[in-house]
Amino acid sequence: MIADGGAPVLAVSGLAKALPGGRRLFDGLDLNVRAGELVAVIGESGAGKSTLLNILAGLDEADQGAVAIAGTPLGPLDEAARTRLRRERIGFVFQAFHILPYLTLGQNVALPLALTNPDARHAAAAARAMLAAVGLEGRAEDYARDLSGGELQRVAIARALVHRPALILADEPTGNLDPETAGRVLALFAGAVHDGEAAAVMVTHSPATAAIADRVLTLTARGLVDKNGG
Repeated sequence: MIADGGAPVLAVSGLAKALPGGRRLFDGLDLNVRAGELVAVIGESGAGKSTLLNILAGLDEADQGAVAIAGTPLGPLDEAARTRLRRERIGFVFQAFHILPYLTLGQNVALPLALTNPDARHAAAAARAMLAAVGLEGRAEDYARDLSGGELQRVAIARALVHRPALILADEPTGNLDPETAGRVLALFAGAVHDGEAAAVMVTHSPATAAIADRVLTLTARGLVDKNGG
């Protein structure tokens, strides 16, 4: 459910970014995303979707413009403060899953909590509950080698959500899945965003993947364009 009123969780204004050779990726990019809202950003390969996601995460610098997450501007933060903000306020879902094979599923999901909270029992309990929420109840002691691609992505979603981040960033989250599995995972992802009232930005080249979102925006050199004119 998209929250009404209040400040957006993600506030982006006037972003500009060019490649080292001078080619402009985007200019004058504005974006506000509220709690409970899933926004998809589509565009061709090379349009700058992953670069935009890295800027939103504070992993890359824009040439111009400002990004604020839950009211905290990224610009004034040093690298240590940005790292702390990522750990506490952002969840990540990647195309390649990034599940650590030498850890159990429960340990994988608990990682964001382990980085910010020394209470191991709390982290383990929260991980088990989140695994159950994505349909993997009782699998906390399993390892990644025992799971299908769709199950691995569900673990990745659980890990992204376990610390209740303000913002979730997803980069082609179903790119390695077959269409049927991708559809189930996307529905789970969208439901988790809405139920948890996080703000989420998902970048993808696939209009079919983007269709699950509340808003679909196209990344162009002029910024983000809403195909519906909103």
